[in-house]
Amino acid sequence: MPELPEVETVRAGLAPVLEGHAFTHVEIRRGDLRVPFPNDFVRRLTGRNVTRLWRRAKYLMAELDSGETFVIHLGMSGRIAVFADGKEQKLGTFVYPASPPEAGLGKHDHVVMRTDAPARIVFTDHRRFGLMTLIDTLKLDEHRLFDGLGVEPLSEAFDAAYLARALKGKKTPIKSALLDQRVIAGLGNIYVCEALYRARISPRRLAKSVSKEHVAALVREIKAVLQEAIVAGGSSLRDHRRTDGEMGYFQKTFFAYDREGEACRTKRCKGRIKRIVQAGRSTFYCPSCQR
Repeated sequence: MPELPEVETVRAGLAPVLEGHAFTHVEIRRGDLRVPFPNDFVRRLTGRNVTRLWRRAKYLMAELDSGETFVIHLGMSGRIAVFADGKEQKLGTFVYPASPPEAGLGKHDHVVMRTDAPARIVFTDHRRFGLMTLIDTLKLDEHRLFDGLGVEPLSEAFDAAYLARALKGKKTPIKSALLDQRVIAGLGNIYVCEALYRARISPRRLAKSVSKEHVAALVREIKAVLQEAIVAGGSSLRDHRRTDGEMGYFQKTFFAYDREGEACRTKRCKGRIKRIVQAGRSTFYCPSCQR
């Protein structure tokens, strides 16, 4: 599933063709994704101007001039591609390829949108675990998708004091605690593994037992790994691509994730990366230097 850096990468790629632009055409190829599209979805979106494009946790949020917010979740395998209607076009730092005749006509191309940038936006999702909906902007925080979400890890609110309070008394492993979206919104398996490795904390350690020094280190490493991954365009392991079709490359710098059996990259450490399963998810870590 795309995690915070991948979603932020998609947001950045969409911004030049959405923010300040209007939807001129919207087409849905089926009645649902993970859940049905809201009533009058096409009518409510067509002609609306996007006043702000942002991210909350793993959701893309496009505020509309109608007072609603267009919410997108990529699910397990969702991808968004952007094409220039006409010839190749550069907007800001992004170069959007010209839209080929077959763009949006694939078996798993479920939503096609055009904006007055001009651009064609294609949402592809072969597993159909993605989500698109419209929510009253003033009631976003009350909606079931966002009610109870924790702080954003790249915000000033996420600091050592906050994390220490959140972990106090928790008897779950630190890995599980960090993946709890009620604690930190947007963190996922890949970047938790990487941050724990960098902070030298075992994913098996109980959350309540993490020292103040390690909590402070963990906050620093969470922020650092996320920021580095965003710069790298995210991690392309299976489905993730940038909106221009290019792959992210952060996976080339993994220290722990998906490196089972490989040598630890910490200097003077002779350990090897081990894989265990926690709460149904693969965890990768070095037993020698993560304590």
